[in-house]
Amino acid sequence: MLDDVGFAHFGCYGSDIETPSMDRLAAGGLLYTNFHTTAMCSPTRASLLTGRNHHAAGLGIVTEFATGYPGYQGRLTRRAATLPEMLRPHGYNTFTVGKWHLMPLRDATASGPFDAWPLQRGFDRWYGFPAGYTDQWHPELCDGNQPIDTPRRPGYHVSEDLVDHAIEYIRDQKSVTPEKPFFLYAALGACHWPHQVPKAYVDKYRGRYDRGWDVVRGEWLARQLDIGIVPPDTELAPRNDDVPAWEELTPDEQRFAARQMEVYAGFLEHTDAQIGRLVDYVQEIGQLDNTMIVLLSDNGASNEGGRIGYANVYKAHSNRVAEPLEVSLPTLEQLGDETTNPHYPTGWAQAGNTPLKWYKKNTHGGGVRDPLIVHWPARIKNTGLRHQYHHVIDIVPTILELLGVEAPAILNDVPQLPIHGTSVAYTFDDPTVPTRKRVQYYEMLGNRAIWHRGWKAVAKHQTGADFAEDRWELYHLDGDYAESRDLAAEHPEKLRELIELWWAEAGKYDVLPLDDRDIGFLRAAGRPGARTRFTYFPGMARVERQNSPNITNRSYAIEADVEIPREGAEGVLLAAGNRFGGYVLFLKDRRLVYEYNFGDVRYVIRSDAEVMEGRSTLRFEFAKTGPHRGTGTLLIDGERVGVGELSETWPFMAAQAGLHCGRDDGSPVSEQYEVPFTFTGTLRRVVVELRDDQQRDPAAEHRAALAED
Repeated sequence: MLDDVGFAHFGCYGSDIETPSMDRLAAGGLLYTNFHTTAMCSPTRASLLTGRNHHAAGLGIVTEFATGYPGYQGRLTRRAATLPEMLRPHGYNTFTVGKWHLMPLRDATASGPFDAWPLQRGFDRWYGFPAGYTDQWHPELCDGNQPIDTPRRPGYHVSEDLVDHAIEYIRDQKSVTPEKPFFLYAALGACHWPHQVPKAYVDKYRGRYDRGWDVVRGEWLARQLDIGIVPPDTELAPRNDDVPAWEELTPDEQRFAARQMEVYAGFLEHTDAQIGRLVDYVQEIGQLDNTMIVLLSDNGASNEGGRIGYANVYKAHSNRVAEPLEVSLPTLEQLGDETTNPHYPTGWAQAGNTPLKWYKKNTHGGGVRDPLIVHWPARIKNTGLRHQYHHVIDIVPTILELLGVEAPAILNDVPQLPIHGTSVAYTFDDPTVPTRKRVQYYEMLGNRAIWHRGWKAVAKHQTGADFAEDRWELYHLDGDYAESRDLAAEHPEKLRELIELWWAEAGKYDVLPLDDRDIGFLRAAGRPGARTRFTYFPGMARVERQNSPNITNRSYAIEADVEIPREGAEGVLLAAGNRFGGYVLFLKDRRLVYEYNFGDVRYVIRSDAEVMEGRSTLRFEFAKTGPHRGTGTLLIDGERVGVGELSETWPFMAAQAGLHCGRDDGSPVSEQYEVPFTFTGTLRRVVVELRDDQQRDPAAEHRAALAED
């Protein structure tokens, strides 16, 4: 399972990105041209692992949002068994590596609860990250049910690490019980932002995209036509409204935007190399012919990079803080390394979805039509293209049919939902057999669509608008692959028929009530509640970022109880976040230091006095003086020793990564030290106290949480 990879991104789907491993799987198996997902990551993963429509499985939207309605629980319902839960009783060992994002992030701590973690939903082993994204160079990982420290070996990259663990799981199992089958779910973080990859992969594409996205879209469509990915009469969908013509960009904007695509291309090729390592290992142990490999993406390409892309997508997109070109352009040669947090522009996202319109989160083709490759030499003899219409809910019933396994009617005393998907196994032997699927609904963030026997009705919803006023479009996909010719005015009866069918399917699968309010998708699956005092102890496991104290737009204090030896001490007392956003209290050169990391802006307050030998109380106080600004004060044993102004603070979440006590981890919150910068004195505890003067911005919280998919 890849992340945010568009319909056209694989080389075998038309791009000029080099993906030899994926192309090899396609050449030796089946390449589907009419496969669809839910348009977003948690929902697609829920459907992939259960064979049920995502609302019915409890994940109508990403786990960060939950309204309490059945279709929006923020976790997988126990009424929808996962594929590993179905396979384990039949002798399978079950492994997963990588992204989970199928549980509330408030549960992603060392204290759980663990009922929605991978090991409690059917997997024997898991090594990966719980949230929607992670830093590729400095990931926040778990091993089983335990958060672990970030690996810090030279040249480390999380995609390589995940595949190493996948190979380890297979190797260990086959060494002990070679007769047992295994199921592996490998969910790489690539190619979700941040786009981070070894520089050699990026430089390989230098200059390749200087011609711009308008030209590239045309070239990629031509390749798709040659391969047969799209029908001969397919035309490019119009340029999306938020995509400027390449010629409208200034030369510097073009340079920056082109480099962003070079980074993405390198990122995908690097990912392909890791997939190749995994496939090669399966072949090396003699199991490739007998192994079914399914390769797909969770949604269309992401438009979260704005007009020309970002060097720090967390600041620019998630928090809507402007990133001027004079700030981003100097990072040009660093894009993709550990000092940047980049995302490419909307124009490249539409190119990645060639020939389609719109993106991830939309129910037009650009959001829901995705690549699917199936490879199984022992079973698939008639290789090549397959054009039947299918959906991600169809993967589970396919596997069950091929294995001769029945989905349980009751699991752990819980009656199960029926499988909603239609097996695609009938397509393996005959490329011309008609599609057996009859209907598929879509809904994401109020965007709606339905496909029925070759026709599609779709409505792109604007947040806050009346759902009854949404304009529905009508396409006959059998003759209009790219959804370019709206037939709503010509066939009003067909449109009405499909709209009514959508409402029937919505009622059947727990889509209702429709709710696009910023305060509607509450962060009930994210932050802790009204707690205002937090006590942390040195050496504790990482606290996931959404469980750290919510210091946004409020006064707060951080107090550490320490004892300094005669020779002095240094190190981190409390650190929350990473290089791209956060805050840290630490000692260095006998001075107490507080640093607030606002991306490319750092606010540093250093004590005038030294921290002396003996036991001390070290404290930082932030007093809010206005919206998202205030005064910071350092105190040693109650005496003020430093003061400074924080003229701008994060509008949503101050910490881009998790919280640590007595050390830092991952990439450093401050550039004044190297991680882990463990405190060398005696640290008894750190207490964070939140004042009651917080003013919340539900709209900002909604946008930032939505960006975390």
